[in-house]
Amino acid sequence: MDIPGAQESAANSSNSSLGATLSTSQTERNKSGHIAAHRQSFAEDQRRPPPSPRSHRHPSLTQQAVQELMNHPPINRHANPQYAGRNWQEIAVGELAVADDVKWTDLDESVQDATLALLKNHPTNAVLVRETPTSKRAISTFDYSDLNAYLLVVVGLAKPEEEQIELYDHIVKSAQAQTPVALREIQPILKKNELVALPAEATLDVAVEAFGSGIHRLLITNSAGEVIGILSQLRLLEFFWKEAVNFPVIDRLYGSVLRDLQIGSTQIIAVNADGPLADALLLMHNEGLTSVAVVDQGLNVLGNISTADLRLLTTTNNLPLLKRSCMHFISVILNERGVEHGRDSFPVFYVNPYSTLAHTVAKLVATRSHRMWVVETASPSPSAPATPLLQPVQLGVTAATAPPPTSVTGVGSSSSPGPQPTVLVSSQTPSAPQSPLPGQSFSSVPSASLPGAHVSGRLSGVVSLTDVLNLFAKSSGLRPSDPSEQRARRRRSSSASVRPSLDAGRGSVDFRR
Repeated sequence: MDIPGAQESAANSSNSSLGATLSTSQTERNKSGHIAAHRQSFAEDQRRPPPSPRSHRHPSLTQQAVQELMNHPPINRHANPQYAGRNWQEIAVGELAVADDVKWTDLDESVQDATLALLKNHPTNAVLVRETPTSKRAISTFDYSDLNAYLLVVVGLAKPEEEQIELYDHIVKSAQAQTPVALREIQPILKKNELVALPAEATLDVAVEAFGSGIHRLLITNSAGEVIGILSQLRLLEFFWKEAVNFPVIDRLYGSVLRDLQIGSTQIIAVNADGPLADALLLMHNEGLTSVAVVDQGLNVLGNISTADLRLLTTTNNLPLLKRSCMHFISVILNERGVEHGRDSFPVFYVNPYSTLAHTVAKLVATRSHRMWVVETASPSPSAPATPLLQPVQLGVTAATAPPPTSVTGVGSSSSPGPQPTVLVSSQTPSAPQSPLPGQSFSSVPSASLPGAHVSGRLSGVVSLTDVLNLFAKSSGLRPSDPSEQRARRRRSSSASVRPSLDAGRGSVDFRR
């Protein structure tokens, strides 16, 4: 017997089951269609690469705009009320004195203690030497050039004259035994630069004449003759850079290019990148230099080594660097600078004949260097005449048995007017330094791997702090003396016992700068 309610219930259940089956089937079809569409969309995306991010970038500076910015760096255009409306020649040197620049050491202090004081005194790169701990009158200075002279004796590169053999032996034995050596004991091996002091009320015209004549630093004294400050060439140039807006005579020079100003020298000394670091130290000591250019075989500037870099050689572990190449030492300098500042840096120590004076001074101040190397490069402006990329260069060598200098002529006009650049590249091979760790090795760094190694140019000249300040002096009606006199005095004060036969290739031309 059929029960109507049961039949109806069975029909409803069957309908529900069928509906669920249809719904599941439709869901699966939708899911499959979505997956297929997604796959098709992904395949189409692969066939159509995404638009380049360059299309969304803001327009960058053109090469000409970048060159213009480099040649004409921004200058402070806000007049300092302290100097506004004043003649710079009437400003007292005492106004530029900084008491914290004055650091002392005594004659009876050890060289080690004096070196530690020197390493801490970054602004002037020198400490004053006095007779007693209570005195405030300087009798000498101790700087990186003096540290270089001492180091050359300690490692056995300096060959003493007969009357100094005993002193040299004493210094070497004391250093090996780690016995303190007093500054008083090493005075005979140090250069004797003239100390020039000015009273605080003296005016800047006197200082500029002195600096333009080749003096590197001036002591500023009070009425009692006590030193209250040190004024260096770099400190004064930095002052003129920041305050030029107040001094029209100086300010108008900044827009001129080096070629038109005709400052600097075309006779320079450089060291080969593959030569040992000891060559560079000997060369700087013998020639009274504070820095030398490092060049490759084509005389392209690869870097710069200065006496201030000796801070990296003040530990026994680093003395083996003397045997390594100059290029390797530059890589060590860059690594140390990156650790100190937290980033890699490659200071640019070169300019070209078409660089403005502002560009040159900005680099001198930024790198705190004593000189900028001038390299030959193409003219940055179509309105300027083309510059020969490689001018004839007389390449000399300093070894006693070296052949006469040979002329190396590159492309470009060899009959261009003006003096031809002369580069004397050191190739002397000193005796091997007596390293306390002869087994220590360093990985060699090829010059091509360093940033900026191939973007400089062929070395053709040099512009120093002395050249710039000499220009300022003459443009202001002052009469500085010939800087070559001071350079010759510094060279004569160097120990003749470690001087190679550089004079043989020099002739009558002064190569020091």
